[in-house]
Amino acid sequence: MMRNMPISPREVLRKHSFATKHSLGQHFLFDEDLLAHLVELAGITAEDDVLEIGPGSGTLTRQLAAHARRVLAVEIDRDLLSILAETLADCPNVTVIHSDILHTDVAPLFAGRFKALANLPYYLTTELLTRLLTAKLPMDTLAVMVQAEVGDKMIAEPGAPEYGPLAVLCRYFADTRKALRVPAGRFSPPPKVDSVFMRLDIRAQPPVVCEDEALLLRVIRCAFAMRRKTLLNNLRAGFGLDKAGALDCVGAAGLSTDIRGERMCLADFAAIATALIKMQVSKSIPSKT
Repeated sequence: MMRNMPISPREVLRKHSFATKHSLGQHFLFDEDLLAHLVELAGITAEDDVLEIGPGSGTLTRQLAAHARRVLAVEIDRDLLSILAETLADCPNVTVIHSDILHTDVAPLFAGRFKALANLPYYLTTELLTRLLTAKLPMDTLAVMVQAEVGDKMIAEPGAPEYGPLAVLCRYFADTRKALRVPAGRFSPPPKVDSVFMRLDIRAQPPVVCEDEALLLRVIRCAFAMRRKTLLNNLRAGFGLDKAGALDCVGAAGLSTDIRGERMCLADFAAIATALIKMQVSKSIPSKT
């Protein structure tokens, strides 16, 4: 589906006098061997439809086009559209959409299941991962390039300094692992820190049972709202409980009254959500978002 280009993506960028935008976190990869390896690590096959977020100059997009059935690339930077039209001219199975992925309804873009890849700027990582994971999309795999410290946060264990709501979210929705560390020098322009390519295989079923998933996600956010506060205090602030109600909730979940969110495992959050659901039978809990 893809032929060798008469002019490289790097040369196309020069031809168009394109300057990378720091505000969009633009750092491009041009190493063909590395790009091909990323597609392999993401598990892309000829049967796959792929969503690529932020195709940039189209280097990874071309590799995806050579391996996937169809590629839909969403690019926010209007200045890259003419460049992508040139670098992807010989890739008939690629469609480029000019849009902000945070304001794009992805589900209607695919007739069935798909896989997603993205090279995410730091400022966008948590918000986009949260949206993609919680949107109930027919997505099998999400492979993302993120800053190394963000990768650590995605797989951190309870008690680790990096542990927070992102780790709990990733564990609930996916089997998450580091696939490859990519030094800063491999990018152009090089970022200040190394990156890591993360693969999230979306779970068919979450590892814990909770009747109200939205409530569970709210509990997770609440537990980390004030990291120095105990779960007890965060529950009082986040759910409008009095001290007795918060104590009843934590006790029903079988947790210590001095536990903090950073020490809680996924099952603990589910136990708190279940306790809150049972409490709603006899008392109303404010439905804050």
